[in-house]
Amino acid sequence: MKKLLTIMLALALSLGMTACGKDSGDYKPADVQAMAEAGAFSETLEELDTDTAFSALYRLESYGLAREDLKDCAVLRSAGATCEEGAVLVLDSEAHAKDAQKALEDYVQGQIDANEDYGYRLAEVPKLKDAYIDVKGSTVLMVVANDLEAAKKAVDGEP
Repeated sequence: MKKLLTIMLALALSLGMTACGKDSGDYKPADVQAMAEAGAFSETLEELDTDTAFSALYRLESYGLAREDLKDCAVLRSAGATCEEGAVLVLDSEAHAKDAQKALEDYVQGQIDANEDYGYRLAEVPKLKDAYIDVKGSTVLMVVANDLEAAKKAVDGEP
C-alpha cells in the first residue's frame, strides 16, 4: 500500500509539473509546427530550408551574420496567397539573436511597404502590422498569422 501511494504521489507531481505548460526557455523550431497545428494560419504553409531563409528571404548577412551563426531554424511561409509566416531562428549567441530580430523587423516592414505601395494583398497589411517578433536567449520567433493568439498559445504550450 505504501509503495502504491508513493507511485501515485510521484505520478501526480510529474503531471502537475507538465501541466504548467512550456518553460520560459528559448523558442524551439518545433514551435513553428505547433502554431500551424493550432490553426493560427488560414492556409497550409510551405516549409522553407535554412539556406534560403538565411540568404534570400531574411538577408541575415546584411545584418552582420554569417551562415554558421544560424544553428537551426524552422520557417513556414505562404506560397503567395497570404502574408502569413512563422519562423524560429536559433542563433549561436544572444547578440546574434538581436541582430536577427532587427533583420526580421525590417523584413516585415518591407512586406508592409510593398503591399501598401503596390496595392497587392491590402487585406494582409493588418496581419503584417500585428506581426509578433520576440527574442528569448539566442532564439528569435516571428509570427504573421490569421490568429495571432492561437499562435502565441501554441508557443506557450497552452491548449
